[in-house]
Amino acid sequence: MKLRRVNANLTKAYPPDGEAKIWWTRLKKAFGTRSSDFVNASLLQLQTAARLPSGGISEIALNAALAMIEAADPKDEIVGALAVQMACTHTATMAVLARLGGGGGTERRVAGLGSAAARLLRAYSGQVEVLRQLRHGGHQSMRVEHIHINDGGQAVIGNVQPARSGASGSTEHRANDGK
Repeated sequence: MKLRRVNANLTKAYPPDGEAKIWWTRLKKAFGTRSSDFVNASLLQLQTAARLPSGGISEIALNAALAMIEAADPKDEIVGALAVQMACTHTATMAVLARLGGGGGTERRVAGLGSAAARLLRAYSGQVEVLRQLRHGGHQSMRVEHIHINDGGQAVIGNVQPARSGASGSTEHRANDGK
């Protein structure tokens, strides 16, 4: 993607020469939408996130963000918006880490940048988890039970469910071995 400066605060993305229709179709697919407005809004959000400290916009950062979004392969606008957020969070994280990596500044500044980087990294990992849940559904859970059986003891392995007996109303337990 190339950028053309419209005014001091705005640039406009434009396609390679002669490839406007192909480019626009690819952008819509990358964002998981058929809406041109969604694509335009997303591009503006990405441009804002890709601003350099000097105020300009990095084409490299914008293209990297688009590659990230395309890799997320959104199928609708919800996942497309999440992919945009993930790309923006990643871009912001890298900007903070770059400022932190300079090593200069007061202890307070370094602590503030470190804290900001940690929050951004936590936000990004949360976004990755939301994407995973959207793709694969629900929660994954694992239940680990530890049972000790002493010498001479007996145990039943499996799901144990109460079984009602007919007339007496008493409850007895039976082992359900999953069959």
